[in-house]
Amino acid sequence: MQKIVLTICSINYLAQAKSLGDSLLEHNPDYTFLIGLVDRLDQSSIDKSQLPTYPLIELHTIGIEDLDELCDKYNITELNTAVKPFFMEYVYNTYPEAEIVHYFDPDILVFQALNEIETPLKNHSLVLTPHIVSPYPDTSRPQETDLLNTGIFNLGFLGTKRSPNTLAFLHWWKERLRDQCYIDLANGMFVDQLWVNFAPVYFDDVYISRHLGLNMAYWNLHERTLTGENIPYSVNDSVPLIFFHFSGYHPENPTEISKYQNRYTFQEKADVATIFDQYAQILIKNGHEMYKKFPCFYIKTPTPKPRKRFLRVRKYLSLPFQKVVNFIDKVQI
Repeated sequence: MQKIVLTICSINYLAQAKSLGDSLLEHNPDYTFLIGLVDRLDQSSIDKSQLPTYPLIELHTIGIEDLDELCDKYNITELNTAVKPFFMEYVYNTYPEAEIVHYFDPDILVFQALNEIETPLKNHSLVLTPHIVSPYPDTSRPQETDLLNTGIFNLGFLGTKRSPNTLAFLHWWKERLRDQCYIDLANGMFVDQLWVNFAPVYFDDVYISRHLGLNMAYWNLHERTLTGENIPYSVNDSVPLIFFHFSGYHPENPTEISKYQNRYTFQEKADVATIFDQYAQILIKNGHEMYKKFPCFYIKTPTPKPRKRFLRVRKYLSLPFQKVVNFIDKVQI
């Protein structure tokens, strides 16, 4: 039985992707690691010798209908998330021996065998991890209201097995993301993630894992404490850390846990300081400084908007009303 982990990124995130793949195979040598590349190698100045040795699947090669239209409507964050079910469906179709296909964001490290994901897949088709399993204790960010806007489940991870339900889920998800994968909270959209709130309702074999060692990240640090100064780590002295999600962390700003939170500093959450320092060193070793310099082919150059000319109202207050109206009619606003 073939087992696959897929990640998706652009060239500038290949250090993260390589770090994920290395950590995955160190603890799960029976897996295959694939990188879905939202970029064009033939349009990049990167030398082929600088690429990771893992298979790279370029976005334009997976047969998305009206791909140009998809790329035009979304910014790079929206695009990277919109294509997730398209890539997963492609992997299932292209690798007929694959019985398990998981998605991991590239900014994740794996620390254990993935048995805690595989076991529920014996009786379920999908595995989801909620952002939190207990309420926040204070008024710092993030709050539960933030998760109501952005999604109960974190889609930096999705576990799946080959089944009619999985394929039906991927089809439903990609049809939603084709047109409605914007960051638009006022209209009930937050890329691919908010849609998956519906998954346990629409599909009857979704497993929601509350295992504290899955998808540990800035959003659940209030309920999870790392113990141990090196691998294997434990969470709350009770369960193994299986994978850690370094969302919003950048080695250029090593004193900040995540740009998306203000609940903790490393001084206040010293238990995670070591693992972040290790991650920074791994990224540097894997070429972060080099890869980050390559612009993504799909990033659109902003179109300058025509400047509007506004009237200086006071200057015309003394004019007869009709003259002001006639003047406004002649001005392009």
